[in-house]
Parts: sequence; structure tokens; C-alpha cells
Amino acid sequence: MKCVDDFRLRLGKHELVPIVIGGMGVDISTSDLALEAARLGGVGHISDAMVPTVSDRRYNTKYVKDKLRQYKYNVANSNKADVQFDLALLAEATEAHVRHTMERKRGEGLIFINCMEKLTMNAPKETLRVRLRSALDAGIDGITLAAGLHLGSFALIEDHPRFRDAKLGIIVSSLRALQLFIKKSARTRRLPDYVVVEGPLAGGHLGFGMDWADYDLASIVAEIRAWLDAEQLPIPLIPAGGIFTGGDAVGFLENGAAAVQVATRFTVSKECGLPDDIKQEYFKADEDDIEVNLISPTGYPMRMLKNSPAIGDGIRPNCEAYGYLLDANGRCSYIDAYNREVAAHPGAKKIHVWDKTCLCTQMRNFDLWTCGHYTYRLKDTSRRRPDGSWQLLSAEHVFNDYRYSKGDAIALPPAESPAETAAAI
Repeated sequence: MKCVDDFRLRLGKHELVPIVIGGMGVDISTSDLALEAARLGGVGHISDAMVPTVSDRRYNTKYVKDKLRQYKYNVANSNKADVQFDLALLAEATEAHVRHTMERKRGEGLIFINCMEKLTMNAPKETLRVRLRSALDAGIDGITLAAGLHLGSFALIEDHPRFRDAKLGIIVSSLRALQLFIKKSARTRRLPDYVVVEGPLAGGHLGFGMDWADYDLASIVAEIRAWLDAEQLPIPLIPAGGIFTGGDAVGFLENGAAAVQVATRFTVSKECGLPDDIKQEYFKADEDDIEVNLISPTGYPMRMLKNSPAIGDGIRPNCEAYGYLLDANGRCSYIDAYNREVAAHPGAKKIHVWDKTCLCTQMRNFDLWTCGHYTYRLKDTSRRRPDGSWQLLSAEHVFNDYRYSKGDAIALPPAESPAETAAAI
């Protein structure tokens, strides 16, 4: 019986452990988490979701505070067209986050950044261009294009000196999406270096409708592989979503996958950016505590814990401070939903908005608990303490369990000493 370590991911001159940790935002896939993956010989992702906010949290900058001060006059206005990002400061924040991460890199692995097209930021093309180019300027090893079709994204960076040097990939959930991307990018004469095929059991935003349960990751991967072979396009495929054990990963690797992308099991690692009390919520979750809903203003379905504080919360839109989902006309569907509820409940001190959420604020505050389908199995990966809580895991432990375990075996972490338990409790 094989294990993941019997395989290797080859990207250009790099030969890697075929484990990729997904780029969970906002600041859930931290630099520390990505750096552990790279140190151990795999691929780690940071996320550029709300990167000025991440910079403020990690590097003591004041981007959000200064932006709010600049647009404070517009807080009560439902028209957010005025609220623009300073592109020079956006570049500065992106470069700082990437550079701080890359300066600490050790080991033979790689660090990629996950770049979401759906962060429209009131100027979709302009802000996307800045985010992509700034990451390349700061020395990122690769960019994974996410949350959108990215039909014009290669064109935004084709004149960058690292366009053919850095590793560039895309996340798709269907053959059709990949075909569109390759067709639209053909003019740049640049194929993606890898394709992450994200199935219906993934966490956060899904590339499916509410009929997601009708789809199967293995079938999608097989369809894409057959088309690539027919077209003689040797692009490495990396399945993602619902790969919970080393045995799950080996099943894909034996069928021709170049690597696997995993994330859910790392949400309860010490290096993950979620607060420790929220990690315990992930451990406690049962299968019926997880739902897929349509509260995201992006229009994509999202998988999350249904006791997330963000669900139904009628917080005032914070576009002046954040505004990452404002479209090209300065609109967001949460603003419309919020204003509808305010109008329906005049004078109410507290309102509830059930059909949408202020994704920017709630993700920034770690109040929207997005998760993978198998989050309810996390309790089987750790040890329970006397007080009922679970031990947090090291990213190294989770990575090596994927790497070396066989079949459905899951290695539990070493038992905490009494002193460690007391400190944790």
C-alpha cells in the first residue's frame, strides 16, 4: 500500500512533496502555515484577500484606519461609488505581506498566493492588476487564480518580467471553466503551470450551484484529464475538496493527479489564523452543523458552520473601511439587503439580515466560519482534554500525517503534558 511520499509533484525544476495547503482567507492560511508547508517540501498558500487588513494586523500598518478616515463622510450614503482604494497603497500592502513571508522561507518547498477575482474592490480590473503584479514584484513563487473565471488575468501581467518565470495556476470546478480560461489566455502564449480542480465538498465559496451534491470530484478530474490528454496539454492537475486522509490523497495520485490540495484539517493547527476558541467550534461540529447557503454577496454558494455569528447579523455595511466586494459601480448585494431591512424596521436598535452577509467585516472579524464538508471529522484527528476541548495540532503533524499515513489511518498528536493542558485550558 502506497503513501503520499511515494509520489512527487514536478513544477519546472522543482520536485516537491505533492501536498498543497489551500489559500484560506482572510488570514486563515497565515504566513506561518504556508511557511511550514514550504519547509516540509510542499506548497503553501497565503491569501491576498483583504491584504491591507492583514497588513494592519501583522505589520502594524494603518491602511484601514486611514481609508475609513478618508471616506467617513460617506458612511451614511448607500451609494458607495466614491469609495476607492489607493492603488499605490494597495500595492504597498501586497508587497509587504508577500515580502515578509518570502524573507522567512526555509526549505525546498514553494509559497504561492491565492488571488480572488471576486474581490472587485470598486475597480475590478485595476485592483486585480495591482494585486497580481505586486505579488510578483515581491518575489512570490507562484499565483493561484481563484474565485472567478479570470479570463483576462494573464493579460494583466503578460508584460511583467516574471510572467514566464513564476508558477501560475488556476482553480476550476469544471472542464468548461478551464476551456474558457485557456481559450481567452491563448493570445499570451502561456499555459497555466498547474490546475487546481476544486470539487463540491470544498470549504468556503463553491464553483457550483445549489445542486453541488450532484457532482463528484473524481469524475470532474477524470473528465478534465481526458480532455487535456486529447489536446496534448501536459498540465498537472491538483484535486481539492474532501481529501481528508493520506489514503484519499493516494487514490487521486494513483489515478494521475500531480498533487492534492488540502485545507480543512489545517484549520485546527496552531499556525492557522483562526482564533483558538473558533478552532474548538470546528472540532465540536457534527455533520448536521454544516450547511451550504447563498448568503455571500458574490453570488456563489458557501459552505460554513450554521452557528456562525455572521448568519443573520445585520451589521452596518463597512465599505468605507473595507469595500472589497463593491462592484465596478460601487454596489454590493449586502448593502441592498441591509437597507431593505432598515426600511422595514424603522427605529429598531437591532436588525437581522438573513439572505446576505457583510462578507468583508464578518470574515475580517472571524465571524463567518467557512469550512469543508468533512469538518465534522476533525474530532477524530485529535485528543480530547479533560475539560472537553481538543488539543490543537501542529501544521507539521497534519502535513506528515497526509504524507506518510496509509489507507484511512489518521495519526493522533502526541499527548499533551499536564502543564501543556493546564496552559491551554
